[in-house]
Amino acid sequence: MNRILLIDDDAELTEMLSAYLGREGFEVDVRHDGSSGLAALLNADAALPDLVILDVMLPKLDGFGVLRSLRDHPGARVPVLMLTARGDDEDRIAGLEHGADDYLSKPFNPRELVARIRAILRRVGEMPTEGTVSVAGLVLDPTRIEARLNGQTIALTGAEFRVLAMLVRQTGRVVSRADLTDHALGRKLELYDRSIDTHVSNLRRKLGLNGGAGVEIRGVRGVGYQLTPPTQS
Repeated sequence: MNRILLIDDDAELTEMLSAYLGREGFEVDVRHDGSSGLAALLNADAALPDLVILDVMLPKLDGFGVLRSLRDHPGARVPVLMLTARGDDEDRIAGLEHGADDYLSKPFNPRELVARIRAILRRVGEMPTEGTVSVAGLVLDPTRIEARLNGQTIALTGAEFRVLAMLVRQTGRVVSRADLTDHALGRKLELYDRSIDTHVSNLRRKLGLNGGAGVEIRGVRGVGYQLTPPTQS
C-alpha cells in the first residue's frame, strides 16, 4: 500500500481526501501546517512517504518553504504534488521551480487527483534501476536519480531526471512537449500547460546547459526540445 503525506490546513478537505484516498487503496497521513509537515518528512526515525501532497498556503511555513527545505535535504528524496489556487500561474511556476513534480489547481475533482498520484507513482516505479546513460560530459545515474556534469554531481527531481533522460536518449533529435509530458509526468499535455518548459528551465539552471562547452538543451518553437552535444552546438 502506497503511503501519502497530505499537508493542507483545510480540515474539511483533508478529511474528505483521506477517506477518498483510503478507498482508493492509499494510506494517508495528514499534517495541517508546514512546520509539522516538514518535521514529518525529515524525521530520521520514520520512513519517507511514497508521495507528498502539498498545499501552497499553509500556516507557520508555506508550501514553498517546505519544498525548498525538502529539496535541500539529500536524504529526503520523495515526489511532491503541489496544490495551487486556480488560475494562479505564479504559484504553479514557483512550485515547479522549487522542485515539485507536478501540480493541481484547486478546486479539483478527487478522481483527477488520484489519476495524477498514480501517474507519478507509476513513473517512479518505471525508473530504471541500473545502467548509466551519457553524452559528452553528462552522465545520468538512474540508481541515484542524479546527473554528473564533468564529474560534478547534481541532484534532480524525478520529473527533471525523466525529462533529461529522454532528451539524452534522443540526443540530436527533437522531442515534442507532448511526449515529454507523457514520459515525465504520466499525463497528456494540456492547453496552456507550461510544466515541461519549467522543468527544462530548471535543468538548464542546474546543469549549466545554456551553451558554452557542454551539451545544450535547445527549444524548437512550436515543437519541443532537443539536446545537442558540443560538436553540434
